[in-house]
Amino acid sequence: MSEPSKLLAEIRRCTLCEGLPLGPRPIVQLDARARILIAGQAPGRLTHAKGVPFDDPSGERLRDWLGVDRATFYDASKFAVVPMGFCFPGSGKSGDLPPRPECAERWREPVLEALPAVALTLVLGRHAMAWHLGLERRATLTSVVEGWRARWPEHLPLPHPSPRNRRWFANNPWFEAEVLPVLRGRVAELLGSG
Repeated sequence: MSEPSKLLAEIRRCTLCEGLPLGPRPIVQLDARARILIAGQAPGRLTHAKGVPFDDPSGERLRDWLGVDRATFYDASKFAVVPMGFCFPGSGKSGDLPPRPECAERWREPVLEALPAVALTLVLGRHAMAWHLGLERRATLTSVVEGWRARWPEHLPLPHPSPRNRRWFANNPWFEAEVLPVLRGRVAELLGSG
């Protein structure tokens, strides 16, 4: 098992992303005591600039889904935040580019080994779903999230909490009614506050 402080120091020195438009700035949060892992895609431009994961409207929504405040969310002993790509991958025609695959190839296994206490992995986005859930190419986000019970309570596939997904939330009211109360209960249980 990797010691998280040494692993974090290695990650912070990583140069795999030197060719990206904004260069390397790995953004992760991890601690061996973390009970909940947030497995996302890659930091966006704003996150790259701030150096803090989910410090934006998406993060506000995610914290609301979890039923936690900022201090709890940014406590690495409670939440690990480990995207598939640690650095901003650049922008494409319809948004941010996908995470660079070499990042997961190099870092995913050592990072997961350094998180032995994780009891719940929240899986955000297609690339994270492919890695953590073995998502098939033709599976839709809605079908994967609708099938959440098959992976519960170890994994929970989630839509990205981005404001861009308003239409998805409006078209799928069952998500807020059925999934979020269960998620909040599990988070409270794992954090010892429920």
